[in-house]
Amino acid sequence: MNDNTELHLDQYFAHPPAKVWRALTEPELIARWMMPGDFRLEVGHRYRLQARPMPGTGFSGTIDAEVLGYEPEKSVTVRWQDAAAEGSPADFTITWRLEAEGHGTRLFLSQSGFDPDDAMSQQARKIMGGGWTSMVFPALDKALEEMG
Repeated sequence: MNDNTELHLDQYFAHPPAKVWRALTEPELIARWMMPGDFRLEVGHRYRLQARPMPGTGFSGTIDAEVLGYEPEKSVTVRWQDAAAEGSPADFTITWRLEAEGHGTRLFLSQSGFDPDDAMSQQARKIMGGGWTSMVFPALDKALEEMG
């Protein structure tokens, strides 16, 4: 059954979970593969991420985020909200979950908060689903390679 309120994606990385965890939780590494921001691994920490605005989608390019929870080297959950766009559909909960697989890591991404009855929200779901797999996961893989 297709749930239009969520995205569920996964990607294998040929790097150990500890290394992938660092890339997900160290601000200077996050900036290499996603967006710059003042992330801190602390429940309740609020921070901001800056991306390019996406005209026609309702996305302003500025994300206010908050760390909702984490389990070291296993999972981290954050909330993302569009900081500037009134009425924007961007209010998401994102969970990254890591599992050792062979010599590498299977990274699971769950993103919830899409409104199945809102065309703009469903457009965001489609764009973000494609963006995670075609841009973000490859950028994360490149950052992992550059970490040595």
